[in-house]
Amino acid sequence: MMDDFSIFVVFGVKDLPLRLVRQKEREQYSIAVPSTVQQMVVFSQGRWEKRTGVTVELAEPGNCPIMMGNLTPNNKCISWESWEGGDAWSSDLTLTARVELNMAPSSVQEVQGRRKRGREQDQELSGRGQENVCPNGFPPERVTPRRRVRGSNRGSKAHLFNRSDEEASASLHQSNKAKAPTQTVSTVSPTGRWGQTLSPVDPKTAILIGGQGLRMQFCKDPMWKLCTEDISWMPAETMAEGPTPEARIGHTATFDPESRRIFIFGGSKNKKWFNDVHILDTQSWRWTMVEAQGKVPPLAYHSCSLFRGELFVLGGVFPCPHPEPDGCSDSVYIFNPEMAIWYQPIVNGDRPAPRSGHSACVVQGKIYMFGGWDTPVCFNDMHALDLGLMEFSAVKTSGVPPSPRSWHACALLSASKFLIHGGYNGNNALADAFIFDTVSSSWTMVVNTQLSSVPRAGHSIITMSSSCTQGSLEDGDQEVTSKPPPEMLFIFGGGDNEGSFFSDLETLSVDKLLTQEIADNLHLSSEMVKALK
Repeated sequence: MMDDFSIFVVFGVKDLPLRLVRQKEREQYSIAVPSTVQQMVVFSQGRWEKRTGVTVELAEPGNCPIMMGNLTPNNKCISWESWEGGDAWSSDLTLTARVELNMAPSSVQEVQGRRKRGREQDQELSGRGQENVCPNGFPPERVTPRRRVRGSNRGSKAHLFNRSDEEASASLHQSNKAKAPTQTVSTVSPTGRWGQTLSPVDPKTAILIGGQGLRMQFCKDPMWKLCTEDISWMPAETMAEGPTPEARIGHTATFDPESRRIFIFGGSKNKKWFNDVHILDTQSWRWTMVEAQGKVPPLAYHSCSLFRGELFVLGGVFPCPHPEPDGCSDSVYIFNPEMAIWYQPIVNGDRPAPRSGHSACVVQGKIYMFGGWDTPVCFNDMHALDLGLMEFSAVKTSGVPPSPRSWHACALLSASKFLIHGGYNGNNALADAFIFDTVSSSWTMVVNTQLSSVPRAGHSIITMSSSCTQGSLEDGDQEVTSKPPPEMLFIFGGGDNEGSFFSDLETLSVDKLLTQEIADNLHLSSEMVKALK
């Protein structure tokens, strides 16, 4: 029997729960919202049986929903406040709950979120309500089937970046002939996406947050836990308590190993931009939203680096329109978690040009800032911010540098070296990789078939320990465990601007990569000697 299932709402702390009225012949419930309501809590009661989820919407008649959320068998309650939507609620609102039924067993089920706020609707290519695919406002491109790339998630097809008007017109024509399939959410691994973050939280665990995939939709599975011991994924959105951050891309997630907390800052969602700070305590698994003092503008595609317990935010793109004519920031903002305050330091030296989509890496008391984008210019310059003197300097480099790019990935490989991989150059996604040595200020191009197998931008790269086998086997196919697990490079997600969003996870030994860098350097040296002869 399924008749004991009900949806209730509480409109105030002193009010009794009210049952939403079920409409005939289908499992849809609704109730009028009083005009004086500022907060509400929606919850289910009864046996879920074959119900897999409930989509809850707060909307005006005939208009798009102001807020949306999901109830699931594991997450039976959501709460909303009037100021979360950005505007005051009107006096003519309806709360509607639509039940999803799973009438037959399936190997693929939808992973519902703990709490989602704001609009999450299919974005059509008509231009109405388009997502900011790139921070400088490039329109979304065609959504057409194509050959599946190894490791990508089938069906996750959409262009990330700009193309010519002629191609865009052809794309729209093609999209009318072949609509993209509906996004499905795997219970085994994350769906294909770009613009997400991947943060190591201990030697065997990393947390994936956010991202955007098929048809410019924000991922319905926004949070995952990666276990590097057996290279397995686990849906993690319902693991943590507290107010979950709203879905977004272009944000930063910075882990503090001392407090074991992840700091989420900024990002964007459709036409909404964020300057909020959310903290995930990885010990208690609880979210908190910081009520910070000081001012910091809404930013996306910025960088955020941790140094001596403070977060250093560099660059980023402002929401459009914005008083700044170039749209990008060249400022430095510092967040002090202990005081919960934002402040701007006095910065001297050769300040880099405003930009977004750049990378930043802390090495020996300096933040090395590379690349980025400020329409229509793509950068490949390197600047260093001395965190003791608070002084910028342009870094004079040797060797062949990476070509201009943005939305590339960056990872620290050793005490003096970091990796730059992939990105977008204004026309295409890239697949090359370079190592920068901060001691010699030199670039080395790494020729690695594993790194260069697929062009990608908006992806994530992290380094951490792994106990899984990556090398040879011996003695009856038993793992060789005489040596400690090596530092591993993990590459996840991104898009290729040719229709694919990736959900693959590539792994590579850091030692092998650094050894290969030496070999590549020697090879280049021998080629130079031959050229001189």
